[in-house]
Amino acid sequence: MISKLIKEIQKKNAPIVVGLDPQLGFLPKKLLHAGFKEYGESLEAVAEAVFEFNKAIIDATYDLIPAVKPQIAMYEQFGIPGMVAFSQTVEYAKSKGLIVIGDIKRGDIGSTSGAYAMGHIGNVTVGSKIFTPFDEDIVTVNPYLGSDGVQPFIDICNRNDRGIFVLVKTSNPSSGEFQDREIDGRPLYELVAEKVVEWGKSSMDGDYSNVGAVVGATYPEQGRILRKLMPKTYILVPGYGAQGGKGADLVDFFNPDGLGAIINSSRGIIAAHTKSEYAKFGEEHFADASRQAVIDMLDDVRGALGTK
Repeated sequence: MISKLIKEIQKKNAPIVVGLDPQLGFLPKKLLHAGFKEYGESLEAVAEAVFEFNKAIIDATYDLIPAVKPQIAMYEQFGIPGMVAFSQTVEYAKSKGLIVIGDIKRGDIGSTSGAYAMGHIGNVTVGSKIFTPFDEDIVTVNPYLGSDGVQPFIDICNRNDRGIFVLVKTSNPSSGEFQDREIDGRPLYELVAEKVVEWGKSSMDGDYSNVGAVVGATYPEQGRILRKLMPKTYILVPGYGAQGGKGADLVDFFNPDGLGAIINSSRGIIAAHTKSEYAKFGEEHFADASRQAVIDMLDDVRGALGTK
């Protein structure tokens, strides 16, 4: 799967991913009112508005980007209707040729991880039929429970040509409470990175592994260290834009071949219409604001990498 992602990144010269993390405050009133008209003030109405919001942003940006990353919590908060919107979003993004990174951050004991993996990147057999329940291409995985929580995902990656990004050094301010703790004189995130490399050897897909890593844009110093520790590991880099990361900070997340990382922006893209610099688009043209925000992000990242 990682080779497919790389191919799309190279074709569009776009090492970025748009995070589809809808919140009520981002949804234009017109979409919400349309949902209310059909379903009343209900979870179903919000879920319908969420899908229409995502659909418009995908339509406005799919020619510029290789992938989208829906964060499942933003859908789960709306219950079963929200999960239907999540599934619809995955299906629609794939219909536009986009790779879908499901930001699910799952990880549990072996049998439970196996169920998560089957539900999101695998398939289940019901009688004589086989179903792919959510059908993402890649998902994020929490390694806190160790190898038996990660291995079921790797097994399904190898069977179904899928991928995972394992949390190594996350972008949030309190990540250091555990991730920076030293063990035998080394921070925990370095030890996790070495384990990612070990896991990745069993799932190589060309020059890179299907077992990637998550390293936050807000920690460029650690990014430089981790890039050297994981030369064959693709890095998903959250924290661009709204959390403070800029293109110039992220050069060292990439390898000399210009590959090795994909940078995520969520609020900075999907909520662009709420920002002063994109006010000219107005709420009605929120998707056009998102497209311009993608173009601006690409200019920033390409300029930093020297690939304009």
